[in-house]
Amino acid sequence: MACPVSQSVELNPVLLPLDWLLGTWESDEPGEGCFPTVKPFRYTETLHFSHVGQPVINFMFNAFHAESKKPLHRECGFIRMKPGSNRVAFIIAQNSGVVEIEEGELTGQQLNLQSQTLARISFAREPYVQQISRVFQLRLDGRLEQTVSMATDNQPLTQHLHIIYRRSS
Repeated sequence: MACPVSQSVELNPVLLPLDWLLGTWESDEPGEGCFPTVKPFRYTETLHFSHVGQPVINFMFNAFHAESKKPLHRECGFIRMKPGSNRVAFIIAQNSGVVEIEEGELTGQQLNLQSQTLARISFAREPYVQQISRVFQLRLDGRLEQTVSMATDNQPLTQHLHIIYRRSS
């Protein structure tokens, strides 16, 4: 069941610097995933950023295997901005059983985020993710680019995902 969202509600002024994120974004071409312990893969993804007038942006990310179309990774959560600053926080729940808080800075139309807190379900699969960094950038051509890096118990911080989206609504 989806919660009703009214698009007629004004964006909270605290979030105006992030208004370029709002809407639905779909990958143009499949993104690329890799990690030293994972076979390289290609994926498609849809991002949805919305609001209900509160000082928070709601988001949902849905990734699918590029060839088989099977669901892969899902993330949902909230984005907050510290009033009067460029500080941004993502509060994220993942279908893998990981929850995290990423914080960072907004510079123009680029978000640079690093995990501050990671927690996982008690029966999560090893090796455990220990750190995540994420960069969102609105490119000059109007497309959105995302790069995600991660570190695990046995691997240093390494690029894991890279994908480019076009706004679909």
